[in-house]
Amino acid sequence: MHNLRVLLLAVCASSLAASARADEPAASETMPEHRLKEVAEHQRVLFADAAALGKDMEDAAFKAGVERVTHEYESLLRDNPDFAAGYAAYGYMLWRVGLRKQAVAMLTKANDLDPDIPLVKNELGNYLAEEGRPLEAIAYYKAAIKLEPAEPLYEYQLGSLLYAARDDFIKSGEWTRASVDHAMQEAFRSAAALAPDRLEFTYRYAESFYDMKDPDWHAALAAWQGLEAHAKLEIERQTMRLHEANVLLNMGDPAQARRVLATVTAAALDAQKQKLVARLAPDQGK
Repeated sequence: MHNLRVLLLAVCASSLAASARADEPAASETMPEHRLKEVAEHQRVLFADAAALGKDMEDAAFKAGVERVTHEYESLLRDNPDFAAGYAAYGYMLWRVGLRKQAVAMLTKANDLDPDIPLVKNELGNYLAEEGRPLEAIAYYKAAIKLEPAEPLYEYQLGSLLYAARDDFIKSGEWTRASVDHAMQEAFRSAAALAPDRLEFTYRYAESFYDMKDPDWHAALAAWQGLEAHAKLEIERQTMRLHEANVLLNMGDPAQARRVLATVTAAALDAQKQKLVARLAPDQGK
C-alpha cells in the first residue's frame, strides 16, 4: 500500500494547492482555508523542486524547507486550534517525510474534530494496516467508502487489506474464507467499475480470481478478455492472453488454451509462455 499512500499524499497536496496562488481569500473561503492553501502551495513547490533536483529527505536544503513549512502549519494551527483540515494536511506532510508518530497524532486530531473527512479515515486505515491491526483498519476503510463511495482508491485499499490479512480475519471468528474472498473480490470489482480506465484497478480485479478458493473461471476469462480488448500496446494484449490461456487450463480447456498461446509471440513473454506450454505437454497428442 505504500505506493498508493504516496500517490494519495501527492493528490491531496495538489488539490489543496490548486487555487493557492490568489493573494486574497475568495469570497467563499475563510481566512484559515486561505492560509492552508498558501502553506500547501509552499509544500508543493518544496517537494516538486526536490524531486526535480533529485534531492532526498536527508538533503540539508530540503530539510530546512520542511522545517519552514512545519512552522507555517504550526502557526496556522496555533491560531486555529479547531481547524480539522489543517491538522489533516499537516499529518499528510509529516507522514510523507517519515514522521509517522507525529503524523498519526495530527490525523487523529483531525478525525476527532471532523469525523467526516474520507482521506483522513483512509490514511488512518493505512496506518493501522501497516501496524498489523487489520481488524481495526477495516472499519476506517469502510468509513472512507461510506463517506466517498465514488472514490475507487478506497475500495482498492479495502480489497488489498482483505487479501493481505485474510488469515487474521478468519482467525477472528467473525469471517469465513468464503466471506473474506467475496468481500475482497467485491472491493476490487467496485474499484474497477468506478475507474475502468485505471489499469491498476482493472488488472487487480482480474487477478483476484486467482486468490479465490472457488473462483468463477468463466467470469475470470471474461475479465481478462475485457482487459485485452482495452489494452493499448501489443505487449499488453499478449500479456492478457497469457492469463486467458492460464484460465482456460484451469477450466479444463487445453485445446483453446493452445490456440490462445499460439498468438503470444513477444520474446519478453516467452518464459511465462513456456510455463503454460509445459502444462499442455500431456495433452500434446489430443
